[in-house]
Parts: sequence; structure tokens; C-alpha cells
Amino acid sequence: MRLNQIKDNEGAKKTRVRVGRGIGSGLGKQGGRGGKGQTARSGVRIGGFEGGQMPLHRRLPKRGFNKYNQQDFNEINVGALQKAIDEKRFDAGQAVDLASLVKAGILRRAKDGLRILGDGELKAKLAITANHVSAKAKASIEAAGGSITLIEVKVLEADEKKRAKTAAKKSKTAKKSAAEE
Repeated sequence: MRLNQIKDNEGAKKTRVRVGRGIGSGLGKQGGRGGKGQTARSGVRIGGFEGGQMPLHRRLPKRGFNKYNQQDFNEINVGALQKAIDEKRFDAGQAVDLASLVKAGILRRAKDGLRILGDGELKAKLAITANHVSAKAKASIEAAGGSITLIEVKVLEADEKKRAKTAAKKSKTAKKSAAEE
């Protein structure tokens, strides 16, 4: 084999299409872009325009609901806690809460709270403070001899009264409609 005999495999090198090189090339004049105007230019497109017909994104109904004060919780499995203890990232005697997990590098950042999930196995005795704990996680923590402290959400009296008032109104209207039928 010689250097002048080396060549690429068949089909490895494609020749690029040279657009706008005369009528004979088949891609001359407007270069395969149709007429002039917005569609002939690069970048800009009429998003969702269907020639005056009601566009699809407006024909379909709006769906779903976005809660305005939705909270984003950090979620961690009991198996991940055990793995962190095995890797000596934090010791079992230490209190487990959101701040300690972030400090140990187990969680990247503190969000709105901590939710403990039950996937995996826990052998260490832990004192956990969290916003939510699943039933399976609670069982595995208590089986290992640990304890759980739930962070309670403080509800103002005014909010509780308002909620009770709206609930009473709803039940009244439901009873009325049931009586009319």
C-alpha cells in the first residue's frame, strides 16, 4: 500500500449541493426556496400560520391547570440515604434534614422542602426531619430504629375560616341541586 493509493470508503464523502448556480443545475434562480418573501429568507417563519384558516394550536382546547403556589420538593429515597452513610458522606448519628443533606453534597440545592421516599433498604438509625414521608419509607425508618419529625405547614386562622365558609357554600348548593332532581 502506498500513500497515493489511500482513499475514503465508498459513500463516506458526499459532495455538497451547490444552490443557486444557474438553470442547468436544477437549483438555480431562487435556490429551491420557492418564491420571494418571508419563506425565502432564513430564520423567520410564520409560526403556525395556516393561510387564514384557524390554526391548530387555537382550534384545540386549553387543557390542564397550573397551581400558582406549587411547591417543588427535594425527593430522596431511603436507599440513597443508606448509600451516603456507607460512603461516609455523613454519619448515622447526625440529624437528617434538608440543610444537612445539601451540606453533605447528597442534594444539589435546597428547594421548598424534603420528601422521603421508600425505595431501597435502610440499616442505620436516623433522626429525620422532613415535609413528607411515604408509608413505605416510614416503615423502613422505624424498622431500623429511627425517628421521623414532620414539618407542619402553618395555616392562618383567617384562611381556615375562609376554607370552611366556601366548603359550607358548596355543600349547600350540592344539597339544593340534589333536592331539585
